Amino acid sequence: MAMHPLRKKRLTIVLFLLAGVAVAVGLTTYALRQNINLFYDPTQIASGEVPMDVRIRAGGMVEDGSITRDPDSLKVQFNVTDFNSSFQVEYVGILPDLFAEGQGVVAMGRMREDGSFVADQVLAKHDENYMSPEVNEALERAEAANKSAVADSPAGQQSGSAY
Repeated sequence: MAMHPLRKKRLTIVLFLLAGVAVAVGLTTYALRQNINLFYDPTQIASGEVPMDVRIRAGGMVEDGSITRDPDSLKVQFNVTDFNSSFQVEYVGILPDLFAEGQGVVAMGRMREDGSFVADQVLAKHDENYMSPEVNEALERAEAANKSAVADSPAGQQSGSAY
């Protein structure tokens, strides 16, 4: 049984449209996958959970006494901590006005094979009360881990009165 020429033409058009939509969806998915910036906290970075040479977001608090500036360039190094672990960030550029020790920060950049984090963008919190949801969650996880470590230690399990 032969297919009618008009039906054959319609089928060809529908198949080309479906193929075009499939290619468009595939390219869109590929582009979106390339632009995703996953968030990692200092504990995850220190434990090696971070993929190398992939753009990520990392955040926490700027560690007190850790900021070092190169006097001849805009290069700055500082440590970011969640009060459980910390990692060093290298950044070349002008830091935000609100950037300071003890303040919340989110750095976007890449982990190198040597374990250093090279940021291409640094964001500081914008007022006294705001904390990035990811940074806040990372700090809460680190605080919970510290509390459970203290409770599991022999000193944390002593019972009885101190008197």
